[in-house]
Amino acid sequence: MGIDAKLVVQLRSMTGAGMMDAKKALVEAEGDLEKAAEILRKKGAAKAEKRAERKTSEGRVAVYHHATGKLAATVEVLCETDFVAKNENFQAFASDIAMHIGACAPEYLSRESVPEDVVENQLKMFREELESQNKPEEVIEKILEGKLNKWYSEIVLLEQSYIKDEDKTIDEYLKEQIATIGENMQIRGFSRFQI
Repeated sequence: MGIDAKLVVQLRSMTGAGMMDAKKALVEAEGDLEKAAEILRKKGAAKAEKRAERKTSEGRVAVYHHATGKLAATVEVLCETDFVAKNENFQAFASDIAMHIGACAPEYLSRESVPEDVVENQLKMFREELESQNKPEEVIEKILEGKLNKWYSEIVLLEQSYIKDEDKTIDEYLKEQIATIGENMQIRGFSRFQI
């Protein structure tokens, strides 16, 4: 199947994928742009998982200052090499994450970093709310799982919807960047200050 070069360019601008990867995805998706983007997203996640074991000892601290001067956020993003740390795409990614932190005020980096007692207290509150509605226990358990996942998506940075593209989480955005840049990357920590 012949793929139009304009379609390849459009897919590349949507996903940041390389020319050959974009063309292969379009051939596999029989010219369907959305399917091709999904294929690239899945391949990017697979590549990111393969790179996850590599050591990240370089990186960048990015800072976001709001125009009012009353809000600032910092983030530490790590990568494998100094070369990538100086890369324009890597720096833009780090800056985007700092801005996201400023705007969305996450409290924790990952689910694993949320203290157990905080999770238990939140579950207790959800359970009390549901029990007051006289719901059966098996229904409560299913609803609790959904409420807990929603709560994580509000307070955990990696699970928040990315402010510039709400169809993806920060974790998905990170994996896309790993696939595009070609090195393991991780967000190690962040802070946010507001007056």
